[in-house]
Amino acid sequence: MADIGAAVAFEWTKIRTLRSTLWSLALYFLASVTLALLTGGFLRSSQQRMSAEAMAKFDPVASGFSGLRLGLIALVVFGVLIVSSEYATGTIRSSLLAVPRRGVFYGAKMLTGGAAAFVVSVVVVVVGFLTTQAAMGSPRSVALTDDGVPTALAGAVLYTTLLCVFSMGLASVLRSSALTMGILVPLFFMLSTILNNLPGVQKAAQFLPDVAGGLILYREQQEGTVLNAWTGMAVLLAWTVLAVSAGYLVTRRRDV
Repeated sequence: MADIGAAVAFEWTKIRTLRSTLWSLALYFLASVTLALLTGGFLRSSQQRMSAEAMAKFDPVASGFSGLRLGLIALVVFGVLIVSSEYATGTIRSSLLAVPRRGVFYGAKMLTGGAAAFVVSVVVVVVGFLTTQAAMGSPRSVALTDDGVPTALAGAVLYTTLLCVFSMGLASVLRSSALTMGILVPLFFMLSTILNNLPGVQKAAQFLPDVAGGLILYREQQEGTVLNAWTGMAVLLAWTVLAVSAGYLVTRRRDV
C-alpha cells in the first residue's frame, strides 16, 4: 500500500507540473460550458419555430450534455498526454527508476489519471448541464431533481471518465501522442457518428466505445438501438478494461 501511495503522489506531481495536461483540463471545462451556453441560447431562440412533432421528440436532458462532445476532445488529449509524453521526452526511464515495479507504476498512472478525469468531469457535467438549462429557459428546461436527471448526470460523469481511461490504456499500447490521437479523435468525433447513421453498419457501430457509452446521455432509449443506457455503459466498460489490460501487458513486457 505504501508503494502505490508513493507512486500515486509521484504521478499527481507530474500531472500538476505538466502544463499541457493542465491546459487540456481547462480547455475541457471552457469548451464544454461555452458550447452548452450557445446551445441553450439557440434552443431558446428557436422555440417558437419548432414543429409540434419536434417538440414532442425534444429531450431537454440530452440537450444539457450538448457541450460534452466538443469538450471531450480535450479530455481525450489529457488522457493520452499523461501517458505518452513520458515516452516522447524520454523521462519514462527516470520514472521507472523511481517506481521500478511496473505494475505499481502503471496502476498508479491509471488511478491518478482516472481520478483527475472523474473530479473534473463532475464539475464540467453539472455546470454544463445547468448552463444549458438556464440558457434554454422555461418551459423546456429541467431541474436536477426531475425524473431521469440524476441518473443521466451520474452516467455522464462515468461516461467521460471511462473514455479518458480507455484513451490512457490505448496510449500505453501505442506510446505515441500523435498516433493515439490520430486514431481516437477522428473515431470518437467523426467516424463513429457517420457509421452510426449508415443503415448497413448502424447496429455494429453502436458497439463502438463512445457510441455505446453515450446512450446514457439520453433520458429515453433511442429508436433503432439494440443497447440501452446501461448495457451501452457495460460495452464501454468492456472496451476500457480491454485497453487498460493491453496497456498493462505492454508496460510489463516491452523494454523502454
